[in-house]
Amino acid sequence: MQPYRHQRRTSLHKTRQESRPNTRPMEGKRPMGNQLCKIKDLLIQRPGWSIQKCDDCLRITNEDGIDAYVAISGIQILVESLLFAKNDVRDATIINDEILKTHQLFPLTAIGITKIDKEDYYMAFGALSTGSSEDSILTEVENLFTNVPAILQAYEDHIH
Repeated sequence: MQPYRHQRRTSLHKTRQESRPNTRPMEGKRPMGNQLCKIKDLLIQRPGWSIQKCDDCLRITNEDGIDAYVAISGIQILVESLLFAKNDVRDATIINDEILKTHQLFPLTAIGITKIDKEDYYMAFGALSTGSSEDSILTEVENLFTNVPAILQAYEDHIH
């Protein structure tokens, strides 16, 4: 099973646009655009990854064709990848119960539901502080790319 490839805006676009401004003083902090550029410079060094800037986020495609999106929202860095449309799930109650009981098997990755263009999608995501080290950011993205195929395999019996 392949992750869902959505050509339109992801929830990160919406999250970034709808987020409240950071109410903490900006002393000593770089503007979000500069932080996103720094993250792009970090991720572009990774062999096999393609990085594109999309509005207020980065789209990263790995060597397996899995897409992840990175955005900065307030004081956090968000990394997400769409898994599958909720409409493709046989029984949402059953899969949600199983996800709640097993999601901790996927290190540094949580599973949620997001709405894009009035349709619900399951997504894998991680969040870090904007003060996180470059190693932590890279680890978060690498783990998401490792976990997406494992998540899809773990729950594939619930998808039609």
